[in-house]
Amino acid sequence: MAYQELSGSLADTVQRYRKDPSGWRSCKRTNEVSIYWRPSTEFSGNIYKGDGIVSASPEVVWECLKPVAGGLRTKWDHNVKDFELIEMISDTISICRTITPSAFMKIISPRDFVDVVLIKHYEDGTIASAATNVEHELCPPHPSYVRGFNYSCGCFCIPVSGEPGKTQLLTFFQTDLGGYLPQTVVDSFFPSSMAGFYSNLTKAVQTVKT
Repeated sequence: MAYQELSGSLADTVQRYRKDPSGWRSCKRTNEVSIYWRPSTEFSGNIYKGDGIVSASPEVVWECLKPVAGGLRTKWDHNVKDFELIEMISDTISICRTITPSAFMKIISPRDFVDVVLIKHYEDGTIASAATNVEHELCPPHPSYVRGFNYSCGCFCIPVSGEPGKTQLLTFFQTDLGGYLPQTVVDSFFPSSMAGFYSNLTKAVQTVKT
């Protein structure tokens, strides 16, 4: 499937996740986010949803989140060690490699992920990115990393009506970490990781100059 066609399918999929309220079960709540899960229809694991309000405009939140090489994400997101642009397909579609550090008391060793990444602007002012795994000839598996696989995932920076300084951040993660990890480790890692993601982002937006 061509990258453009794949990205179109990806956009439809994550938008369905955004609109579909059924089947989600609560698994963690903090001051910044409520986290839910349900079985994935794309692989044998779970899909996780985060829903929280960030005290910054969608443009500021997006500045922290946008998937670009040299962006802010690697500075505040403890789960992203490096982010590389492999190929630019169009103004809104790219192939990227994400490197993650060891995690969960080093039970989870460093990983890398290769994804097609789509950036989309919606008529309601929402800014979103979505990604799913692909293979690319310029980025074969590397012996220093376990190759993981993201399935349809995304971040939606949604304006809050009447409150221009706030953003509803809706996130979806469904990832096969690869390797040989106990399911209990995987099930514990994602809710904790997402809570940390929202907590660190809440701090990061305060440092962005507008």
